[in-house]
Amino acid sequence: MCARRAQRRVEGRYDTRELGPLDFLPLWALFAITLALVLLAIDAGFRLGRRRAVRGALEDQSSVAAMANASLALVAFLLAFTFGFAAARFDTRRIALLDEVNAIGTTHLRAGTLPEPERAQARALLLEYVEARLEGVRSGELEAAIRRSEELQKRLWSSAAALAERSPNSIVVGLYLQSLNEMIDLHTKRVSEGMRVRIPAIVWIVLYVVTALAVAEMGYQTGLSGRRRPLSVPAFALAFAAVMYLIADLDRPQSGFIRVSQKPMIELRDSMRN
Repeated sequence: MCARRAQRRVEGRYDTRELGPLDFLPLWALFAITLALVLLAIDAGFRLGRRRAVRGALEDQSSVAAMANASLALVAFLLAFTFGFAAARFDTRRIALLDEVNAIGTTHLRAGTLPEPERAQARALLLEYVEARLEGVRSGELEAAIRRSEELQKRLWSSAAALAERSPNSIVVGLYLQSLNEMIDLHTKRVSEGMRVRIPAIVWIVLYVVTALAVAEMGYQTGLSGRRRPLSVPAFALAFAAVMYLIADLDRPQSGFIRVSQKPMIELRDSMRN
Protein backbone atom coordinates (compact mmCIF):
# COMPACT_ATOMS: atom_id res chain seq x y z
CA MET A 1 0.00 0.00 0.00
CA CYS A 2 2.83 2.39 0.81
CA ALA A 3 4.44 1.64 -2.52
CA ARG A 4 1.24 2.35 -4.44
CA ARG A 5 0.71 5.60 -2.51
CA ALA A 6 4.26 6.69 -3.21
CA GLN A 7 3.90 5.90 -6.89
CA ARG A 8 0.74 8.02 -7.08
CA ARG A 9 2.61 10.87 -5.41
CA VAL A 10 5.45 10.58 -7.90
CA GLU A 11 3.01 10.75 -10.80
CA GLY A 12 1.13 13.75 -9.32
CA ARG A 13 1.43 17.36 -10.31
CA TYR A 14 1.25 20.43 -8.10
CA ASP A 15 0.12 23.84 -9.13
CA THR A 16 2.37 26.36 -7.39
CA ARG A 17 0.66 29.30 -9.06
CA GLU A 18 -2.02 29.37 -6.36
CA LEU A 19 -1.70 32.73 -4.69
CA GLY A 20 -2.90 34.11 -1.40
CA PRO A 21 -5.61 36.78 -1.41
CA LEU A 22 -3.09 39.63 -1.03
CA ASP A 23 -0.16 38.21 -3.00
CA PHE A 24 -0.86 40.53 -5.92
CA LEU A 25 0.36 43.38 -3.71
CA PRO A 26 4.05 43.74 -2.86
CA LEU A 27 4.67 44.01 0.86
CA TRP A 28 5.63 47.68 0.71
CA ALA A 29 2.35 48.47 -1.07
CA LEU A 30 0.41 46.51 1.57
CA PHE A 31 2.14 48.52 4.28
CA ALA A 32 1.33 51.84 2.54
CA ILE A 33 -2.32 50.89 1.92
CA THR A 34 -2.79 49.77 5.52
CA LEU A 35 -1.23 52.99 6.82
CA ALA A 36 -3.45 55.11 4.57
CA LEU A 37 -6.58 53.14 5.53
CA VAL A 38 -6.01 53.64 9.25
CA LEU A 39 -5.26 57.34 8.89
CA LEU A 40 -8.26 57.96 6.63
CA ALA A 41 -10.62 56.03 8.91
CA ILE A 42 -9.45 57.97 11.98
CA ASP A 43 -9.78 61.28 10.13
CA ALA A 44 -13.26 60.40 8.85
CA GLY A 45 -14.42 59.48 12.35
CA PHE A 46 -12.89 62.64 13.80
CA ARG A 47 -14.61 64.88 11.25
CA LEU A 48 -17.95 63.20 11.86
CA GLY A 49 -17.56 63.56 15.61
CA ARG A 50 -16.56 67.22 15.32
CA ARG A 51 -19.57 67.90 13.10
CA ARG A 52 -21.90 66.24 15.60
CA ALA A 53 -20.38 68.25 18.43
CA VAL A 54 -20.82 71.55 16.53
CA ARG A 55 -24.47 70.75 15.84
CA GLY A 56 -25.00 70.15 19.53
CA ALA A 57 -25.84 66.47 19.27
CA LEU A 58 -26.00 65.07 22.77
CA GLU A 59 -24.23 61.76 23.12
CA ASP A 60 -22.89 60.00 26.16
CA GLN A 61 -19.13 60.21 25.61
CA SER A 62 -18.50 57.46 28.15
CA SER A 63 -20.66 55.09 26.11
CA VAL A 64 -18.88 56.06 22.90
CA ALA A 65 -15.52 55.56 24.60
CA ALA A 66 -16.59 52.15 25.90
CA MET A 67 -17.67 51.01 22.43
CA ALA A 68 -14.45 52.32 20.88
CA ASN A 69 -12.36 50.47 23.48
CA ALA A 70 -14.35 47.29 22.92
CA SER A 71 -13.82 47.58 19.14
CA LEU A 72 -10.08 48.12 19.59
CA ALA A 73 -9.94 45.07 21.88
CA LEU A 74 -11.66 43.06 19.14
CA VAL A 75 -9.05 44.26 16.65
CA ALA A 76 -6.30 43.19 19.04
CA PHE A 77 -7.90 39.74 19.30
CA LEU A 78 -8.13 39.40 15.52
CA LEU A 79 -4.52 40.51 15.13
CA ALA A 80 -3.38 37.95 17.69
CA PHE A 81 -5.40 35.22 15.99
CA THR A 82 -4.09 36.07 12.52
CA PHE A 83 -0.50 36.42 13.69
CA GLY A 84 -0.74 33.09 15.50
CA PHE A 85 -2.03 31.39 12.36
CA ALA A 86 0.74 32.87 10.19
CA ALA A 87 3.42 31.99 12.74
CA ALA A 88 2.10 28.43 12.97
CA ARG A 89 2.27 28.04 9.19
CA PHE A 90 5.84 29.35 9.22
CA ASP A 91 6.75 26.80 11.86
CA THR A 92 5.06 24.08 9.81
CA ARG A 93 7.22 24.97 6.81
CA ARG A 94 10.34 24.86 8.98
CA ILE A 95 9.47 21.46 10.43
CA ALA A 96 8.56 20.09 6.99
CA LEU A 97 11.98 21.14 5.71
CA LEU A 98 13.76 19.42 8.61
CA ASP A 99 11.69 16.25 8.16
CA GLU A 100 12.48 16.19 4.45
CA VAL A 101 16.20 16.69 5.11
CA ASN A 102 16.18 13.78 7.58
CA ALA A 103 14.28 11.56 5.13
CA ILE A 104 16.65 12.34 2.25
CA GLY A 105 19.66 11.76 4.50
CA THR A 106 18.29 8.38 5.64
CA THR A 107 17.57 7.38 2.04
CA HIS A 108 21.10 8.37 1.04
CA LEU A 109 22.61 6.29 3.84
CA ARG A 110 20.49 3.25 3.02
CA ALA A 111 21.37 3.62 -0.65
CA GLY A 112 24.93 2.80 0.42
CA THR A 113 23.78 -0.74 1.25
CA LEU A 114 22.49 -1.40 -2.28
CA PRO A 115 24.51 -3.41 -4.77
CA GLU A 116 26.29 -1.72 -7.65
CA PRO A 117 25.43 -0.09 -10.01
CA GLU A 118 22.20 0.84 -8.19
CA ARG A 119 24.18 2.26 -5.24
CA ALA A 120 26.08 4.85 -7.27
CA GLN A 121 23.06 5.70 -9.39
CA ALA A 122 20.80 6.24 -6.37
CA ARG A 123 23.31 8.43 -4.55
CA ALA A 124 23.94 10.54 -7.64
CA LEU A 125 20.20 11.03 -8.18
CA LEU A 126 19.66 11.93 -4.51
CA LEU A 127 22.39 14.56 -4.67
CA GLU A 128 20.82 15.99 -7.81
CA TYR A 129 17.46 15.93 -6.01
CA VAL A 130 18.80 18.02 -3.12
CA GLU A 131 20.42 20.49 -5.50
CA ALA A 132 17.12 20.85 -7.39
CA ARG A 133 15.32 21.63 -4.12
CA LEU A 134 17.86 24.28 -3.21
CA GLU A 135 17.88 25.80 -6.68
CA GLY A 136 14.09 26.15 -6.63
CA VAL A 137 14.23 28.18 -3.41
CA ARG A 138 17.20 30.25 -4.57
CA SER A 139 15.80 31.15 -8.00
CA GLY A 140 12.13 31.30 -7.02
CA GLU A 141 11.20 29.02 -9.97
CA LEU A 142 9.26 26.58 -7.83
CA GLU A 143 7.27 24.93 -10.59
CA ALA A 144 10.41 23.99 -12.51
CA ALA A 145 12.05 22.72 -9.31
CA ILE A 146 9.03 20.59 -8.40
CA ARG A 147 8.84 19.14 -11.91
CA ARG A 148 12.54 18.27 -11.76
CA SER A 149 12.09 16.75 -8.29
CA GLU A 150 9.24 14.58 -9.54
CA GLU A 151 11.30 13.39 -12.50
CA LEU A 152 14.09 12.36 -10.15
CA GLN A 153 11.58 10.65 -7.87
CA LYS A 154 10.34 8.60 -10.83
CA ARG A 155 13.85 7.52 -11.74
CA LEU A 156 14.68 6.62 -8.15
CA TRP A 157 11.45 4.68 -7.70
CA SER A 158 11.76 2.85 -11.03
CA SER A 159 15.30 1.76 -10.23
CA ALA A 160 14.33 0.65 -6.72
CA ALA A 161 11.26 -1.22 -7.98
CA ALA A 162 13.34 -3.08 -10.57
CA LEU A 163 15.86 -4.02 -7.89
CA ALA A 164 13.04 -5.21 -5.62
CA GLU A 165 11.71 -7.45 -8.38
CA ARG A 166 15.13 -9.07 -8.74
CA SER A 167 15.53 -9.43 -4.96
CA PRO A 168 12.01 -9.73 -3.52
CA ASN A 169 13.21 -11.08 -0.16
CA SER A 170 15.97 -8.55 0.42
CA ILE A 171 15.63 -6.72 3.74
CA VAL A 172 18.13 -4.11 2.58
CA VAL A 173 16.06 -3.22 -0.47
CA GLY A 174 12.91 -3.15 1.64
CA LEU A 175 14.42 -0.65 4.05
CA TYR A 176 15.61 1.50 1.16
CA LEU A 177 12.13 1.47 -0.40
CA GLN A 178 10.63 2.47 2.95
CA SER A 179 12.88 5.51 3.32
CA LEU A 180 12.36 6.46 -0.34
CA ASN A 181 8.60 6.27 0.16
CA GLU A 182 8.85 8.54 3.20
CA MET A 183 10.95 11.02 1.23
CA ILE A 184 8.29 11.19 -1.49
CA ASP A 185 5.52 11.60 1.10
CA LEU A 186 7.37 14.51 2.72
CA HIS A 187 7.78 16.15 -0.67
CA THR A 188 3.98 16.14 -0.96
CA LYS A 189 3.58 17.46 2.58
CA ARG A 190 6.06 20.27 2.04
CA VAL A 191 4.39 21.39 -1.17
CA SER A 192 0.82 21.11 0.11
CA GLU A 193 1.10 22.40 3.67
CA GLY A 194 4.02 24.72 3.17
CA MET A 195 2.77 26.54 0.08
CA ARG A 196 -0.99 26.13 -0.21
CA VAL A 197 -2.29 26.63 3.34
CA ARG A 198 -2.51 30.39 3.65
CA ILE A 199 -4.51 32.93 5.64
CA PRO A 200 -8.02 32.80 4.09
CA ALA A 201 -9.35 35.84 2.24
CA ILE A 202 -12.31 36.15 4.63
CA VAL A 203 -9.90 36.62 7.56
CA TRP A 204 -8.13 39.49 5.80
CA ILE A 205 -11.46 41.10 4.87
CA VAL A 206 -12.89 40.88 8.39
CA LEU A 207 -9.63 42.14 9.90
CA TYR A 208 -9.50 45.22 7.68
CA VAL A 209 -13.21 46.01 8.02
CA VAL A 210 -13.20 45.69 11.81
CA THR A 211 -10.01 47.75 12.00
CA ALA A 212 -11.48 50.54 9.88
CA LEU A 213 -14.62 50.65 12.03
CA ALA A 214 -12.69 50.55 15.31
CA VAL A 215 -10.26 53.35 14.46
CA ALA A 216 -13.13 55.40 13.02
CA GLU A 217 -14.90 55.05 16.37
CA MET A 218 -11.72 56.17 18.09
CA GLY A 219 -11.55 59.26 15.87
CA TYR A 220 -15.27 59.87 16.37
CA GLN A 221 -14.83 59.87 20.14
CA THR A 222 -11.98 62.39 19.89
CA GLY A 223 -13.98 64.69 17.59
CA LEU A 224 -17.05 64.45 19.79
CA SER A 225 -15.07 65.59 22.82
CA GLY A 226 -13.99 68.73 21.01
CA ARG A 227 -10.29 68.03 21.43
CA ARG A 228 -7.71 68.25 18.68
CA ARG A 229 -6.41 65.22 16.84
CA PRO A 230 -3.93 63.37 19.08
CA LEU A 231 -0.32 63.57 17.99
CA SER A 232 -0.06 59.82 18.63
CA VAL A 233 -2.37 58.96 15.71
CA PRO A 234 0.46 58.58 13.13
CA ALA A 235 2.39 56.40 15.57
CA PHE A 236 -0.66 54.19 16.09
CA ALA A 237 -1.19 53.90 12.33
CA LEU A 238 2.49 53.05 11.75
CA ALA A 239 2.44 50.40 14.48
CA PHE A 240 -0.68 48.77 13.08
CA ALA A 241 0.67 48.82 9.51
CA ALA A 242 3.94 47.27 10.74
CA VAL A 243 2.08 44.41 12.43
CA MET A 244 0.04 43.77 9.28
CA TYR A 245 3.26 43.81 7.26
CA LEU A 246 4.76 41.21 9.61
CA ILE A 247 1.70 38.95 9.32
CA ALA A 248 1.71 39.16 5.52
CA ASP A 249 5.45 38.46 5.45
CA LEU A 250 5.03 35.34 7.59
CA ASP A 251 2.20 34.17 5.33
CA ARG A 252 4.30 34.33 2.14
CA PRO A 253 6.63 31.35 1.78
CA GLN A 254 8.84 32.71 -1.02
CA SER A 255 8.87 36.49 -0.62
CA GLY A 256 9.66 39.05 2.00
CA PHE A 257 12.31 39.09 4.68
CA ILE A 258 11.13 36.18 6.85
CA ARG A 259 12.00 32.88 5.20
CA VAL A 260 12.72 29.38 6.38
CA SER A 261 16.48 28.88 6.53
CA GLN A 262 17.79 26.37 3.99
CA LYS A 263 20.92 25.71 6.05
CA PRO A 264 19.92 22.11 6.96
CA MET A 265 19.44 21.27 3.27
CA ILE A 266 22.75 22.96 2.38
CA GLU A 267 24.57 21.00 5.07
CA LEU A 268 22.98 17.79 3.77
CA ARG A 269 24.15 18.57 0.23
CA ASP A 270 27.69 19.22 1.45
CA SER A 271 27.77 15.97 3.41
CA MET A 272 26.46 14.04 0.39
CA ARG A 273 29.18 15.54 -1.80
CA ASN A 274 31.83 14.46 0.67
